[in-house]
Amino acid sequence: MTTRPDLTEAERRKAGFSLLELMVVLVIIGLLATIVVINVLPSQDRAMVEKARADIATLDQAIELYRVEMLVYPSTDQGLEALVEAPSDPRLAARYREGGYIRRLPNDPWGNSYLYLQPGEHGQYDIYSLGADGRPGGEGQDADIGNWMQ
Repeated sequence: MTTRPDLTEAERRKAGFSLLELMVVLVIIGLLATIVVINVLPSQDRAMVEKARADIATLDQAIELYRVEMLVYPSTDQGLEALVEAPSDPRLAARYREGGYIRRLPNDPWGNSYLYLQPGEHGQYDIYSLGADGRPGGEGQDADIGNWMQ
């Protein structure tokens, strides 16, 4: 470090921050970061559940539109892919909407595919996500989210 000859000793001491001052600032920044993380993470969990519900509602509407135009619900074997791919049966393919019933199939917020079952356990059909753990059942973030909950 070079010293400036035009400054007095007192002025040189005031020119920079002491180690103690820097440590206090770092502790304050750490505390603020901790508070932000504690308050933001639960909001992210709720947002992921709400996104799954919104996706399921969109898929539910597309399935109903498919039924109105095709006169049947897609089978479990066809799955949700029936919303983006025309059926192989030429009679049904003639009625299939150009471009499909949805642009693309979304994944749930945890990166898994949404599941479809027809006939469903809760209604004519079930559209659902297995939650954060990717396994049936669970509580909280791990709970299943389905169209029967809407």
